[in-house]
Formats: sequence, structure tokens, C-alpha cells
Amino acid sequence: MTVVTTRTVEYPADGLTMVGHLALPSGTDRRPAVLLGPEGTGLDDVQRRRADALAELGYVALAFDIHGGRWFTDPQEMLDRCMPLLADPDRMRGIGHAALEVLRGEPRTDADRIAGVGYGTGGAIVLELGRAGVDLRAIATINGLVTGRPGEAAQIRCPVWAGVGSEDPIMPPAQRDAFAAEMQAEGVDWRMVIYGGALHAFHHPMTELDQVLLPGVGPHPRHAQRAWNDVLALLAECLPLPG
Repeated sequence: MTVVTTRTVEYPADGLTMVGHLALPSGTDRRPAVLLGPEGTGLDDVQRRRADALAELGYVALAFDIHGGRWFTDPQEMLDRCMPLLADPDRMRGIGHAALEVLRGEPRTDADRIAGVGYGTGGAIVLELGRAGVDLRAIATINGLVTGRPGEAAQIRCPVWAGVGSEDPIMPPAQRDAFAAEMQAEGVDWRMVIYGGALHAFHHPMTELDQVLLPGVGPHPRHAQRAWNDVLALLAECLPLPG
């Protein structure tokens, strides 16, 4: 198994000091890299472990922050922070660009070979980087099927993979259809996987209390593993590791 080195990285974005988690594989060579965006609750140990797992495979991975080091446990506080952010593509792009510059500035990163993977709000941010024309090798968004401003999806320069639970009330069929129509109209190389029976944030382990506080949210361990496998397959296709 690859020995992983991790460190905390601080950088400014959205008027805050963001606190990201950088994971590096063993060695000194430059490697393909993954920008990893968290759920609306913020960067937590689940996302840090995802970054570590990618580094174990051989990628440089940066799990970026969206709330200035905060992780929300109160649903209303999270919504008060996330809803204005999701309604402002320029703010999302600013957060994404700041994290991307940190990842590009890491000496181990092959700056020409970067993919974006995001969950919920983090997925929306990664998509906005694509709509801004950032040169990414692949984009994966899980439970973050937000639509953009008219015509901007034409700037996406890489394949887009989207995953969503069939029972997700936050990303219902009408939202999925709107996202698909946007991608199709602009000629994006896109695909979508709908995980049957899964709720919003099905990929994130939660407690009973979380599910009471956040109706329509709940884990689905089998689909969580399947979604992770699908993300890894996208990376293997679009961002292969050196042999």
C-alpha cells in the first residue's frame, strides 16, 4: 500500500480563511491530481478519508473547504450559508479557483492533469469551474445536479459524470431533467447514474439524529460504495495513473 502524507493547508477564499486537507502519495514525482469538494455541511473526516484513499491509489488529492474551517451540525445554519452560495455562481467559482490554485501550486501536482469530484455543494462548485472553462480532465458531481447560467455549459471541456439517489427530494426528477437538458443542449460528454431507493447524501454515513433533523437525507451503504466505484472508474478512464 502507498504511504500517504497529509497536511492541512490554509488559504483565503470568499472572505474566509479556508482550511483544506492535502493528501500526497509516496514518492517525489509529479502525479495526476483530484480536487475534492465536500457536502454542504462542510469539510469533515469523511471527505478527508476520501482524499487519503485517492492518495493511496497514487493521486495528489486536495479536499477543499467551503466554510472557513466550520462544519455545520445545525441544518438551518447550513442552509443559511449554502443557499446564498448556491445562488451565486461567481462566489462558487471563487471558492473553487482558490482551492484549485493551492492544488496546482503543490510541487507533486501535474497541473495539466487534474479532475474535480464534488458532493452536494462541493459538486456544484466543481461544476462551476467547468462552466468557467477551467481545463479539467473529468468532473464528477454526486447529489449536486445544479444547472448553470444559459450557454455556459458549452465551456465544459471534459466528461461529466453525475450520480443521484432516486428518492432525493432535493434533486427530484425535474431537477435531474433540467441538468440533463443543459448538458445535452451544449454538447457535453455527460452521463448520469440514478441509484434506486437512495436519498440525498446517501454516500455519507449519518446518525439517526441526522436523519430526523434533515428529512430526505439518509445513508445507503451499498450505493455509497457503488458511487465511489463509479467515481474511480471515471478517474481511471480520464485521469489514468502512470504505469
